[in-house]
Amino acid sequence: MAKKLLFNKYDKQTLFKKVISDPRERRVVSFYRYVKIEDPASFRDNLYEKMDQLGILGRIYLAEEGINAQFSVPVEEYSRLRMLVDSIPELKNIYFNDAVEDKKESFLKLAIKVRSKIVADGLDDKTFDPSDVGTHLSPLEFHEALSEPNVVIVDLRNNYESEVGHFENAICPDAGTFREELPMVEDILKEEKGKKILLYCTGGIRCEKASAYLKHKGFEQVHQLRGGIINYAKAIQDNGLVSKFKGKNFVFDDRLGEKITDDVLTVCYQCGKPADRHTNCANLGCHVLFVQCEECAAEMENCCSESCKSMVQLPEEEQKKIRKEGRKHSYPTHHLTRKLVGK
Repeated sequence: MAKKLLFNKYDKQTLFKKVISDPRERRVVSFYRYVKIEDPASFRDNLYEKMDQLGILGRIYLAEEGINAQFSVPVEEYSRLRMLVDSIPELKNIYFNDAVEDKKESFLKLAIKVRSKIVADGLDDKTFDPSDVGTHLSPLEFHEALSEPNVVIVDLRNNYESEVGHFENAICPDAGTFREELPMVEDILKEEKGKKILLYCTGGIRCEKASAYLKHKGFEQVHQLRGGIINYAKAIQDNGLVSKFKGKNFVFDDRLGEKITDDVLTVCYQCGKPADRHTNCANLGCHVLFVQCEECAAEMENCCSESCKSMVQLPEEEQKKIRKEGRKHSYPTHHLTRKLVGK
């Protein structure tokens, strides 16, 4: 009997054509759970086979500590997905976070990977229990708590995420990774242990780990937004309230952002005009993530610098040869400074 294929075998261009030509409407969904998974490798293969049968495309990380998933599913298969997930003991009744905006090409393939942790936190503390989390607040409870006196609001996302959108009066640590952020947040809050702490992130998973970490470090009033910004935006919209989250919610798929309000909180790294459009440099040897307005994108051919622009103007085969040979190019970064224009 032939072994089932449990990974993608097509190139990106072929995958894009397949997704675009599929007439089915797709819904973007995410979920996570800290739960003991005894054999992540076998769990992975079983999950891949069943999700692939439903036409699911996305990115899923598994570890002994749990699961972290972001994907799109054909709308007609949504109920079958729910049944599939509930049939797996480790995932039964897991909360589905539906995206604010759906885009068919958000994901092009299904990738399920086994890692040491579902969120890289840099922690090596054997006494730390990630399941001992803070108090979950519903979006409406969190919305009300934001107006309470003496609360401390903390954004647990990376700086490139919070620069385009964040809650009013939030502390937005200037960290490029979650592992950098945890000790940074602990230090920022060291004089605030008696206050009510409100944590938020994109979908909730980083808050889950961070709230447990802060409790472990002696913080007593730790609260977190259930379902993250994604869940908050939907609840605010459904209840006709004015959002206290301003700007865009950065997301880790091809959309790179969901617009929550029309506020633009940062500027184009190249010309300084108000902009909130994240993009990756078109030079695959660079691929840096930065904010670029439409005008600069056209002028710079979606590149971050003149050297990268010169590179993408070369024939594709020559670009590939340069990348393959590992030649280094000096990419100027002085123009790629993040510029927040308001909080």
